[in-house]
Amino acid sequence: FRFDLMGYHSVATMKALRAALDSLTVSKDGVDGKAIYLYGEGWNMGEIANNALFTTATQGQLDGTGIGTFNDRLRDAVHGGGPFDEDHRTYQGFGTGQYTDPNGLSDRSDADELANLQHNTDLVKLGLAGNLKSYSFTQSDGTVKKGSEIDYNGAGAGYASSPEETINYVDAHDNETLYDLGIYKLPTSTSMADRIRMNTLSLATVALGQSPSFWAAGTEMLRSKSLDRDSYNSGDWFNAIDWSGQTNGYAKGLPMASANSSKWEIMKPLLENGALKPAASDIATADTQAETLLRLRKSTPLFSLGTAALIQSKVSFPDSGTNSTPGVIDMLIDDTAANADGSVTDVDKKLDGVLVVFNASNKATTQTISSIKGRDFAL
Repeated sequence: FRFDLMGYHSVATMKALRAALDSLTVSKDGVDGKAIYLYGEGWNMGEIANNALFTTATQGQLDGTGIGTFNDRLRDAVHGGGPFDEDHRTYQGFGTGQYTDPNGLSDRSDADELANLQHNTDLVKLGLAGNLKSYSFTQSDGTVKKGSEIDYNGAGAGYASSPEETINYVDAHDNETLYDLGIYKLPTSTSMADRIRMNTLSLATVALGQSPSFWAAGTEMLRSKSLDRDSYNSGDWFNAIDWSGQTNGYAKGLPMASANSSKWEIMKPLLENGALKPAASDIATADTQAETLLRLRKSTPLFSLGTAALIQSKVSFPDSGTNSTPGVIDMLIDDTAANADGSVTDVDKKLDGVLVVFNASNKATTQTISSIKGRDFAL
């Protein structure tokens, strides 16, 4: 049950709706209301921003309700920059080659670019751990911080008290598609195989995290809207999805003026570049890789532990700290780890743990994790 612009409503309204849904029963209403997930856009905006009229249903103000809000922290860290940047190309992120595969258009120094990548990497790690305000881990600068202490544009990055209160995503119906952002941000010379790899890598930060995983329709098929920034009124020409997988929608022409005309001169050479348009075989490869991510998520309950306490005890990032490899995240979900009281909760009877390595750099990597030396892992 989804709300657009949920932040225009009050927390009291959302709680009342949650209670109304919970009251529905299979015997009486034909539906289990408690099984219905309630979520929406928890942006702090408009004339009711900052609780001007009432306590709004925005990020961080729905603690304990189990109601979800979209997590722009992970989104922006994966993309680089934000959705309203004048020139998307100047800000790369964890999933678009920042520092490790620069496109040459940033005006920041190498040191500043590395520092920003490290911060973006910390935000991705927090998102993988449910974007919890209480989750603590070692930052890229060597300090240990809770999610609420990590900066996101002047606010605390972590704002949820339980993982279902944030929804991880890297593209949605608004703004450019994930593939189109890669067109802007990855070096123009990036091979199609690597564009597919980075599309999958970006989706993996969502699919293999502890919060609900949200994918926009067609993102697994490299969906493009020809760089359209806001396609709500662009018609089928730009919005259609070719479910046969023969085309992805790229280079249908310059998108409508509306929110795009200021970027037309940037768009033209990109849309005219035939190397940026995937073939049917490329779309099929991306689709297969994306489906593999879904199989991985479904294969074990360790990717959805469900509580802040279990996430704190079982999810760790062994590579964290000043010696971490730029563009790489090691995530261990250890089912043998003890809880705060010393007990052990066996979440998956078949596995003792899961190790995930995200390599967003443009080079192969070898990671040495001394804390799990001697344990056996199967690919």
